[in-house]
Amino acid sequence: MTPSVEELAPGSEDEVRAHLAAGKLVEGLQHMSPEYLKGIRRILTVSADTELISAPAYLRAAAHAPALNNFGSAVSIIQDELAHAHIGYRLLGDLGVDMSALIYEREPAAFKYPYAFDVALDSWHELVMANALYDQAGFVLLSDVHQSSTFGPWKRALAKVDKEETFHLRHGRTWVKKLCADPVEKARIQAASDWMFILTLEWFGLPDERKRHGIQLEYGFKGLTNDELRQAWMAAVVPFMEEVGIDVPAHRDPDGERYVIDCPFPARFDSEAKRWLLDEGAITWDEVVERWKGRGPMNVDYVTRLQRGYRSRLAVAA
Repeated sequence: MTPSVEELAPGSEDEVRAHLAAGKLVEGLQHMSPEYLKGIRRILTVSADTELISAPAYLRAAAHAPALNNFGSAVSIIQDELAHAHIGYRLLGDLGVDMSALIYEREPAAFKYPYAFDVALDSWHELVMANALYDQAGFVLLSDVHQSSTFGPWKRALAKVDKEETFHLRHGRTWVKKLCADPVEKARIQAASDWMFILTLEWFGLPDERKRHGIQLEYGFKGLTNDELRQAWMAAVVPFMEEVGIDVPAHRDPDGERYVIDCPFPARFDSEAKRWLLDEGAITWDEVVERWKGRGPMNVDYVTRLQRGYRSRLAVAA
């Protein structure tokens, strides 16, 4: 029988808070309360699922690499992403989670990763934009966790992850600059940005007025709120896009330090056509959450690919 959360994490809330107030890291279950364990499991699952699902998403687009050495670079990035996923799942295993069941037996819709990965990447242009936009989002999120995390094993592991994500970003930016030097290729980069930029704005979740961060911030699962993370991402991405001449619906407010989104947000998205229905105006976040929960067109395909070998082996063994 699998131990309950209460059995795995015997500490009280007061003990955990005193441990953290003393500036100590949480190194294992012995330092956790049930609430801390639930929270760290949740954020680790989202992180690991995101890294895992990026592998089939990027592999699909890598098939359009312009040369064999470029394909090799893309595969190297995919290898990194799988290694990052393994870190998260391995830590979850140490926290009492059945890793095989988590990875191979969940239904596709039960995976927890940003909706952006449910929309197919169908070209090299979209792959390098994913490196420039999606990997920048991942870098912003994980850098925040690396700086703020009170969970020692993950904090130390993220030192390696941060360095590898920097390579992914450099790959994306180098290619975006190269392609934008040619008017035809630049138009294709612009087309990719037109749907991918706003999807990445969604990556950081509900706005702060809709999202309570109390326990996440108090326990050090993150250091910045959703809107602060969204701002950090725009601060990294918008100037780069301006540099290469790609139009994005955001600009820096000249009267302040914030970036302003220049289109209806959130908005309705046609995932099959990869097109934002901005003429319809802004929609509610409840409608966005409904789309997120329903997953997108590639969810079943990607998860099925990842689980196929495991399920085939079980079928043979039976």
